[in-house]
Amino acid sequence: MMNMSRNYKTAGITALMLCAGVAGADEMQDLINALPDMTGIRKPPSAMVNTKPKKVQDLSIWDEEMFQKQFMASYGVNTEIEPKLTAVEYEQMQKILDAMSAEDDTQKAEKLLLKNCKDSSSATFEFTLANIYFQQDKLDEALKYYDEAIAQFPNFRRAYKNAGLIHVRNGDFKKALPYLTKTIELGGHTSIAYGLLGFAYGSTDHHLCAESAYRQAILLDPETIDWQLGLARSFFKQQKFGDAVSLCNTLIRKKPDNADFWLLQANAYLGLKQPMRAAENYEYVNAMGKSTPESMTMLGDIYVNEERWDLAADAYLRAYELNDGAEPEKALRAAKILAARGSLEQSVRMLSRVAERKSSLDKENLKELLKLQARVAVAEGGGDDVVAILEEVVEVDPLDGEALILLAQHYGRNVPEKAIFYYERAAGIEKFEAEARLYHGQLLVGQAKYADAIPLLRRAYELKPRSDIEDYLKQVERIAKTRS
Repeated sequence: MMNMSRNYKTAGITALMLCAGVAGADEMQDLINALPDMTGIRKPPSAMVNTKPKKVQDLSIWDEEMFQKQFMASYGVNTEIEPKLTAVEYEQMQKILDAMSAEDDTQKAEKLLLKNCKDSSSATFEFTLANIYFQQDKLDEALKYYDEAIAQFPNFRRAYKNAGLIHVRNGDFKKALPYLTKTIELGGHTSIAYGLLGFAYGSTDHHLCAESAYRQAILLDPETIDWQLGLARSFFKQQKFGDAVSLCNTLIRKKPDNADFWLLQANAYLGLKQPMRAAENYEYVNAMGKSTPESMTMLGDIYVNEERWDLAADAYLRAYELNDGAEPEKALRAAKILAARGSLEQSVRMLSRVAERKSSLDKENLKELLKLQARVAVAEGGGDDVVAILEEVVEVDPLDGEALILLAQHYGRNVPEKAIFYYERAAGIEKFEAEARLYHGQLLVGQAKYADAIPLLRRAYELKPRSDIEDYLKQVERIAKTRS
């Protein structure tokens, strides 16, 4: 990642040492300025510890050689926007360089830097110490000394840049923004600065600003995928779905095996209300073997809306398998959707698959499975098997009002007394009282017991006023008057 020479003297340090005794302060500074970076200093690859963000995993640039080189170059000097060193300070810095290179004694270098970190000294000492802490992944300490360097020298561009990098790594995007914008304001017009600025803006929902920053990053570095992907996401967040689709086409041409590009484009197609185009993307990702439970669930939803029941069930089952059955509630949701659309055969497929792991289901999912099996059985004209299922639900949870009402509806066909018993049990549960009173009243109307039905229907209307219940109640009241 970083090929550091073991002998920093070959990078020009020897010449500086030879001149140190005879040069004046200005000449000394010129000699220091002649060294743009410290790439000649030996530092093992392990010095850049944990270069990828801990909290930010969407950016690959942390592992890029260009990023590493730019970071190491931040040890150099640019006197127009950064503090100078006096001759005495230069001698002290030379000792620090000796410790960092020939002896590779970071602790010694750290002690020397701490000794020289004074308000009256050059901010270069604080900055260099911060860089050492940054390389050691001591980010809090690094931020402290970057801020101290900035306080001493307010135009210290590299200090702003590196502090901004740390805040992005930590996921503190609001804190990163002023550092990154100041870096650019001070002339740091690099693709990384603009790209990270776009990432920070996008992460704080400033998507128009993110778009502008990403465009600048791409202008300076058209090859880095991160910036193009970030631009596509900013388009999506601004509902510029056509632009997102177009840019995703470019990304897919570059890396057709990257599932993220296909999935992002699928979302953009959904935004354009082109669900079958999105379905093509989801299917392609599945064929690549890179689908996710979320993408297959979305595909299933698309097929349901298109009334392609078999394909919907296949997609939902694939989502269930990808998650290794860990979220049965999602499969039950799918079965419920299919049953509600009249796709009973496909719903049974889903329920049967979940039932294979019945013993591992928690109480809530077990109840939902049993109730859905009962609903499908009722819809298919089932008899005693429905009762067995519902009674198992009630046994699991005696206060399951939905199961009690389903049992009452079943018995209402042939055993009205038993149906009334279950309706009254369900009415004792506040959440289900209105529904239970309504169905109970309808049962009595079916038996021509209009006067008995009226108070039940009135109570149902009081609890949940609805125009259809009101109209039904008025009809029953009129019939009851004519029969009295």
